[in-house]
Amino acid sequence: MQTPTIVQDDITIAQQAKLKPIGDIAALLGLKEDDYEPYGHYKAKVKLDVLKRLKTKQDGKLILVTGISPTPAGEGKSTVTVGLGQALNRLGRKAVVALREPSLGPTMGIKGGATGGGYSQVLPMEDINLHFTGDIHAITAANNALSALIDNHIHQGNQLGIDPRRIIWKRVLDMNDRALRQVVVGLGGPAQGVPRQDGFDITVASEVMAVLCLSEDIEDLKQRLSRMVIGYTYDKQPVTVADLKAQGAMALLLKDALKPNLVQTLENTPAFIHGGPFANIAHGCNSLVATKMALKLAEYTVTEAGFGADLGAEKFINIKSRAGGLKPDAAVIVATVRALKMHGGVPKDQLKAENVEAVKKGLENLAQHVHIMHHFRLPCVVALNHFLHDTETELKVIEQWCEEQGVPFTVCRVWAEGGRGGEALAETVIKLVEGQQTGKENKNPAADESLRFTYPLEASIADKIRAIATNIYGARDVQFSPKAQKQMEQFEMYGWGKLPICMAKTQYSFSDAPNRLGRPTGFTLTIRELKPSIGAGFIVALTGDVMTMPGLPKEPAALKMNIDNEGKVEGLF
Repeated sequence: MQTPTIVQDDITIAQQAKLKPIGDIAALLGLKEDDYEPYGHYKAKVKLDVLKRLKTKQDGKLILVTGISPTPAGEGKSTVTVGLGQALNRLGRKAVVALREPSLGPTMGIKGGATGGGYSQVLPMEDINLHFTGDIHAITAANNALSALIDNHIHQGNQLGIDPRRIIWKRVLDMNDRALRQVVVGLGGPAQGVPRQDGFDITVASEVMAVLCLSEDIEDLKQRLSRMVIGYTYDKQPVTVADLKAQGAMALLLKDALKPNLVQTLENTPAFIHGGPFANIAHGCNSLVATKMALKLAEYTVTEAGFGADLGAEKFINIKSRAGGLKPDAAVIVATVRALKMHGGVPKDQLKAENVEAVKKGLENLAQHVHIMHHFRLPCVVALNHFLHDTETELKVIEQWCEEQGVPFTVCRVWAEGGRGGEALAETVIKLVEGQQTGKENKNPAADESLRFTYPLEASIADKIRAIATNIYGARDVQFSPKAQKQMEQFEMYGWGKLPICMAKTQYSFSDAPNRLGRPTGFTLTIRELKPSIGAGFIVALTGDVMTMPGLPKEPAALKMNIDNEGKVEGLF
């Protein structure tokens, strides 16, 4: 099948699709009517009892989709994830896709929708990209209920001795709104509360989101919520949600949000869309319960981790896999010709022109991501997500490089062709995980090798951060600000030193400077401060100028969105 020169926009393709009733999709997975709660005709919440019932069933194969360092335009990682799931089903493998839920902030901001693209989308895309089943709104409510309880506690006498200057818990909103980064609350006199400086994060950066995505049941959720640190007392001792006795009410607000959401792709492949922590702030993976449920219900689970392998895949292994006892059987590294050219020095407005030398130079970025996969002992395949302006010469250069490196390579046309365009990738993945060789000089680790973590949990916070920076990013060293050095000492004293590290870093570069593209070497990574996410079970290390509340661009995607009198949605991409 030849790639067409014209493909309709995503929302038009989605609106022309023939969806199956959600009961039919559930039946494909062997689920009974009592196992799920329909949300309309095409969405459902799957009960956690399913996971308990299937506890002894053997897991299927887990495929982790990651990518090279992305460009502002995005490289189609979700599209490849969906297309691979569809392709595996076309080849007779029972496959499920497991993705994150889109945040309204990026949807209304620079990206538009986030449900795949072309003929590899999850549906109903309008619902998923907007309110969906209300999970993110529930997280917003739980987070802000805690904020209200904190300020009320201080107003009512402050028995815990909370220092208003040292409250680290912020309110949240699922929207990019830079005006809310710094605010003052409690103004207007004694009846309105105690004035203090506060701020807003975007909801998907809330620790509540990270907690939800790593919790296995309601009891685990309550325990994790209770451990969250909201600030410190006047004598600098941490104050937790348990101290405020707020975990029960928060869990109540999250009781439905904890259940995975079941939908379908354009080709009616089952898909779990659940949880959505930011990838350059939190751990950037879909929920643990959705991934585990998919592994019990299918032969193959295709999931993704946010941004490149240095961010999403690193956190998938060192945080999510550790927490849930997961081991991916193989990884897919998504690359594009245009991203390689940008990493090779080509400006964004010149990416459509053939530039073989820039592709060759940009391959250094891909090389570091392959190194990361081999560092984890994960067999991997490079999937070149095809774009209409790619030339055969450019594709041949990438294919030849992969052959020299002993890494399988396929051109992926799932955007234009759906599952059919991903069959070559699916065949390669099947060979990798079922133990067959994919080439004479294959240098991939064996699929049955044990997973390698980047650091032992017993190491110090500084050593864990340094291990990530040097082994994953290729940094020469790490520099800690005076504030970060003091925080490390305090965190060790509080007993938090044995937790994993969640690096908050720009997605565009291996360094902490977004304009250092390609494969920078000899750089020093600067850690400006640390943030405790004790409920989620990790320490966040902030680098560069990473924001926990993004802003809108000059021309937000929201300006192109509309709905007509018949309910037809426009402008979601």
